[in-house]
Amino acid sequence: MSKRMKSHALLAVKGMVIGATMLVPGVSGGSMAMILGIYDKLVSSVSSFFKHVKESLLFLGIAAAGGIVGMILFARPLSGLIEAYPRPMLYFFIGAVAGGIPLMYQKAEVKKFSFKVPLYIGIGILVMVLFALFPSDTVANAQENAGIGILLIAGFVAAIALILPGISVSYLLLLLGIYDRTLNAISSLDIGYLIPLGAGLILGVIATTKVLEYAMKKYPQPTYLIILGFVVGSVAEVYPGLPNGIEWVICIVTLLAGFGIIRYICSLGFAD
Repeated sequence: MSKRMKSHALLAVKGMVIGATMLVPGVSGGSMAMILGIYDKLVSSVSSFFKHVKESLLFLGIAAAGGIVGMILFARPLSGLIEAYPRPMLYFFIGAVAGGIPLMYQKAEVKKFSFKVPLYIGIGILVMVLFALFPSDTVANAQENAGIGILLIAGFVAAIALILPGISVSYLLLLLGIYDRTLNAISSLDIGYLIPLGAGLILGVIATTKVLEYAMKKYPQPTYLIILGFVVGSVAEVYPGLPNGIEWVICIVTLLAGFGIIRYICSLGFAD
């Protein structure tokens, strides 16, 4: 197998992992993309799509195909495991998120510690706290009165969650009160609902990636530290509470397993 084919195969596998993690409420596909080392490339491919159409289309196509396959393959097994062993599985995901934190800190290129480091991380955590305080069903109630306009806004906001690491799209849709409605619209192919939502999503992805690409190039340290805050804050979304009895041992094992697997992936250079 040629080096190029190996690179494409590895990208497809990474896409599968990202697609699988996006199925877990509270777990961000963006976080996993950053842990696996393809986040920056995903952002630049979307932001500069029309400048490098062929290259961007190939990269995004392979990653998207892998993501779709990952969703199809892991949807049922993951939901089954989470339903049967909720706490151990969620502790596994917490460990996986924690395992990627050193890499994200490294991306910030902090050469000298200062008060700005915890400040930027704290800003990211605060944003996640504000998301959690957002009143649910706001969009669902407004949509009945405003219709298409509200769905465009909801799609735009969902795009931000899709792009930013640490913010789960499924969790945000739950906060907006349209998670169940969106799933029903997808399953029933409700075009009148999906088109404005999808249009807002596309506009949001384009706008967010352009801003992010600029920020990562112009202000890398604050940008990556705030993203790190998003990821740290997202742990609260997944946290299932303290285990009981023998579950303590199982949860500690799954937590360490999640952490260890991600650290091992990083050590193999998959995140380069």
